[in-house]
Amino acid sequence: MLDDPVARPSAGLAVRCTRALLSPWSRLALLVLVLAAAATTVLLLQPQRLLATGWPPQLSGGAAVVLFGVAYGLCTAAFVPRPLLNLAAGALFGSSAGLASALAGTVLGAGISFGLGRALGQDALRPLLRGRWLTAADGQLSRHGFRSMLAIRLFPGVPFAAANYCAAVSRMGWLPFLLATGLGSIPNTAAYVVAGSRAASPSSPVFLIAMGFIAVTGVGAAVLAWFKRHRLSGKPTDG
Repeated sequence: MLDDPVARPSAGLAVRCTRALLSPWSRLALLVLVLAAAATTVLLLQPQRLLATGWPPQLSGGAAVVLFGVAYGLCTAAFVPRPLLNLAAGALFGSSAGLASALAGTVLGAGISFGLGRALGQDALRPLLRGRWLTAADGQLSRHGFRSMLAIRLFPGVPFAAANYCAAVSRMGWLPFLLATGLGSIPNTAAYVVAGSRAASPSSPVFLIAMGFIAVTGVGAAVLAWFKRHRLSGKPTDG
């Protein structure tokens, strides 16, 4: 049987189009579009209004806590600051339920960001990891993923979403990333949730202790970043 001379060029064109659509740069462009659409949606919906208007009255109990955790995860993947969401969790549900919802949303949002970055951005961005700082940071995350991510979560100097997508570009595994995120996020998340639950009484000891902890971890993050900067640049620190 003779081959159809028209079918071959059509098949070749389809293969080339498929390869182009699945290429690393096409997937990276899709990631950028997804994140831009998510950020635009967040700007339009303005989730920060929860702090002023409260949770919809028709949603209550455990279902509200679960729904807030899911919304929390989607919002963090769209670059909504976690401190704002943590305060809202405490103000809406109290310390215990608010902390559970916020931690679940933290791990969910980190997983969404990591999955998107790994599937759509890693292949295109890894060849661009040149320069001393980028190479050193990539090596640290790839070889010592759990402890590096644990330190990032305990001392929140790097924005949450940025840390997620940077980890996705490295060779860090899923389990170390999610486990370090869940464990390392507990102290700072708890402080913000407690502060949110006691925001109505800002002079209470519990509120003051929570805010003090937030301030201490912020200073610790700045000091740690200073030491890391000097290590990555190869400059000796004083003493």
